[in-house]
Amino acid sequence: MADKNDVVIVGAVRTPFGRFGGSLRDIDYYELGAIPMREVIKRVGVTPETVDEVFWGVGDTSACRDPYTPVAARQSLIRAGLPHETVSISFDMACVSAMHAVKLAAMEMKAGEIEVAVAGGATSFGQSPLVVRGLRFNGYRLTDVKMEDPLVALGYKDFNPVSVDSDNVAHEYGFTREDMDGWAVRSHTNYGNAWNAGKFKDEIMPLQIPQPKGAEPRTLDIDEQYRPGTTTEGLARLKPVYNTRAITAGNAPGLNDGATAVLLMTRKKAQELKLEVLGTVVASVSIAINASRMPEGPGFAMLKCLDKAGLTLDDMAVMEINEAFACVPLVSMKVAAGGDDKKYQAIVEKMNVNGSAIAIGHPNTASGARLVMNLMYELRRRGGGYAMGAICGGLAQADACIVKVE
Repeated sequence: MADKNDVVIVGAVRTPFGRFGGSLRDIDYYELGAIPMREVIKRVGVTPETVDEVFWGVGDTSACRDPYTPVAARQSLIRAGLPHETVSISFDMACVSAMHAVKLAAMEMKAGEIEVAVAGGATSFGQSPLVVRGLRFNGYRLTDVKMEDPLVALGYKDFNPVSVDSDNVAHEYGFTREDMDGWAVRSHTNYGNAWNAGKFKDEIMPLQIPQPKGAEPRTLDIDEQYRPGTTTEGLARLKPVYNTRAITAGNAPGLNDGATAVLLMTRKKAQELKLEVLGTVVASVSIAINASRMPEGPGFAMLKCLDKAGLTLDDMAVMEINEAFACVPLVSMKVAAGGDDKKYQAIVEKMNVNGSAIAIGHPNTASGARLVMNLMYELRRRGGGYAMGAICGGLAQADACIVKVE
């Protein structure tokens, strides 16, 4: 039953996600974040002054022109036209960030601190610089300088690359290279079917991409990571990365650019402003497990979220587990099914019905809010119900979120 204190979604939008070195590579990081902030406020038709606070996922701040404490949320919100008096927080939970931003906004509303918030995040892998360390207090005169690429292996210096840990866990669960490649093909197929059916028009805002030599701008209205015609035969020819058994560039997402923004309110505030409620945030949870067990994280987060909401997997019309690698949804579905093969197959049927990060792309600190909006819009197309999204992040943290559409 609807409650005036419910946290509801009244708007949700994102940029198309760009391929590494693709169409979004030259967009200033702060402007990249401002684009969906500005658009979601415009679409809903509220004034910028309505927003009490912005919760913003930020990971690799080296992409910012001010890499040291860039307060990216604040810089983006000011560019987006929000008042300077708008409170904001920029925070890093790696890939979990944008879904956790929705959770933080909901928590503050439930606590009575705010009534309206923007939650989301932005990532620009394409603007990550090369790094030179150790020069500040050491004089270099006649010697070579070593440059470091922070994107190599995409891991943490004191831990395995996340691909290595994920590969180990997948192997432990019995998933093969063929399983992962098959799931990757499914992701591209589902995405292509969804895009051709016009499903992404609700969430993707077309961008005008400037062209060289004075040519007319090009409209980007599709995620550049998507590769139509992807086949298991083609993926099978790719070599595994970082000495893994089965993880390749084909069954993992890319290094993508993009930004997402969700406008949330208390139901009472939405009613006062006479706004359409698109969906309700039912429950949000966060977990952390052993740092080497990342693919299990979303599964455990899903179980915790269902328990918090008093719901079951059968209550969910659709679900999405972000494809940090193909093995992440495969392993987490096993976790959520508790070893029950029949339950596992039932979960598979409802999972990632519009594709996920392998086809859509994964600008990591923006992706969590993308899951929330895609599931919400899918429920609206289906006439309502419950949906659940889950996402893992750096060193095996995970969030899950259940949304409802009347």
